[in-house]
Amino acid sequence: MLKTHRSSVVLKRHHGSSVELLPHDVVELILESLAVKPLLKFRAVSKKWKTTIDSRRFKKRQLIRRVQSRGPDVIFVYLTDFDDDDDGLDTDAPSIVLGSATASTVRFPTTGSLFCRNSCDGLVCLYCHYEPSVVVNPATRWHQTFPLSNIQQLLLDRSDKPEFLPTPKLGFGKDKLRGTYKPVCLYNSSEFGLDNVTTCEVFDFRTNAWRYVVPASPCRINDCQFPPVYLDGSLYWLTETEGEEPNVLSLDLHTETFQVICKAPVAHLRDLFDRIGDMLCIVDDRLCFSETHSLTQVIWSFDSSGKTWKKLCSIDLAKTRTWIDEQFFPLTPIATLDESKLLLRGDDASQALLIHDLHANSFDFLFQPPRPIASVSYFQSLLSI
Repeated sequence: MLKTHRSSVVLKRHHGSSVELLPHDVVELILESLAVKPLLKFRAVSKKWKTTIDSRRFKKRQLIRRVQSRGPDVIFVYLTDFDDDDDGLDTDAPSIVLGSATASTVRFPTTGSLFCRNSCDGLVCLYCHYEPSVVVNPATRWHQTFPLSNIQQLLLDRSDKPEFLPTPKLGFGKDKLRGTYKPVCLYNSSEFGLDNVTTCEVFDFRTNAWRYVVPASPCRINDCQFPPVYLDGSLYWLTETEGEEPNVLSLDLHTETFQVICKAPVAHLRDLFDRIGDMLCIVDDRLCFSETHSLTQVIWSFDSSGKTWKKLCSIDLAKTRTWIDEQFFPLTPIATLDESKLLLRGDDASQALLIHDLHANSFDFLFQPPRPIASVSYFQSLLSI
């Protein structure tokens, strides 16, 4: 006899046969409320349960329930080096409880040394300029690699030549209407001898090939900045500007069209090189802009309905001196913890993880990784591509 919580009997075995004592739609509702780990085990209960749990419809509904019931979890991904032969999944590190969230440390089966800033439906994308990229579901350990983009192949072909070329950064998101996932590579064209302003490549998992988006962005992007961020069906970049506020550029992943949606709320106009710490980020499911000037970092939250910015917080970077080697580097927001706290990562060599209390304006040290990591918030799901 198999039981759920307390005394609710779901399945009873009679001489090798299984009979559900509850209607199967009720069983589905119960299963949808469970985390991924027990669901993977419950696939072995019966063929009917396995078929249910493996269905795309159930996976989507389980993710919706997960998002509605709690905040995101956090993973710290050890990024592999080119001489690192251990491509197994390292899950021996203990998990850390952060309020209602859990932070886990893992290693993915890839040689990727870079990562897309945000997860999408519980999927995380890692990449490298000279190796195939990979999409991973940290909860199920499912993963799928995809080939180099055209610009990555060009960089690989020129890797032995004494020339400096910028390294485009990958974005990863979802066409919400079609439900298809799309890695995107947007880069300025002139640095590669191309005539158009920018070039955009999108990977199609159905054909296992990259294709060009035409027209690409009419604005050059700040390729010194961090990778693009994903939110609600669109990817976002900062544009390259001199002597004025940068614009926020969006790519709708369904229509594959670019649009400048607003100006970033820059308080201090500086040249392009001095704005290297400016970044877009996602905090509490909102598009945010972070600006660093001297030892002050200000994070603004965007109201998409009114196209206005509201100050979320101001961070005194001098208070992080104990843990952060270079106070002029910004802190990257990773996740909101219990509404009033931000999980932040130092972008200097230390990569220290800190928790910032927005009300008390104080910091707590979490830990400092022994090697480079990617820090990503995500909702555990059963989904794959």
